[in-house]
Amino acid sequence: MTIQVGDTLPTVGLTTMTAEGPKPVSLSELSSGKKIVLFAVPGAFTPTCSAQHLPGFLDKNKDLKEKGVDIVACVSVNDPFVMKAWGEDRNVGEDVLMLSDGNGEFTAAIGLEMDGSGFGLGTRSQRYAMIIDDGVVSVLNVESGPGLDVSSAETILEQL
Repeated sequence: MTIQVGDTLPTVGLTTMTAEGPKPVSLSELSSGKKIVLFAVPGAFTPTCSAQHLPGFLDKNKDLKEKGVDIVACVSVNDPFVMKAWGEDRNVGEDVLMLSDGNGEFTAAIGLEMDGSGFGLGTRSQRYAMIIDDGVVSVLNVESGPGLDVSSAETILEQL
């Protein structure tokens, strides 16, 4: 079942890369008492993800924070080493928390998997963006096909 507005985030863990190595991250703990914008991409270094989706959230980061967002995070079904390399390549710094869902467990738990095997990608995440208020989904925008429309930083900014 796909996660819906009003649902609490599952307790499935994600991973981020730190100077000490991979570190587990619980979105439910991270979002406690906070407003988080979480956006998901089918894959790091893929064209739309690298040229539009992630850069949009970097460009609008200050505006998002001014509207009360505590954390902007990107999640992908990639390993934490790839997410770290992609973040460095895109100069995300501290603006976007890069989260790995290496085994796709979080993506499966929220019901937003997609079959990318036709492109050699295997099971990946659909492209989406959500606003999480204190662990509860308040906005969920899932793209209905290829491209970037409802999950863009601009759209999320309008919904805050």
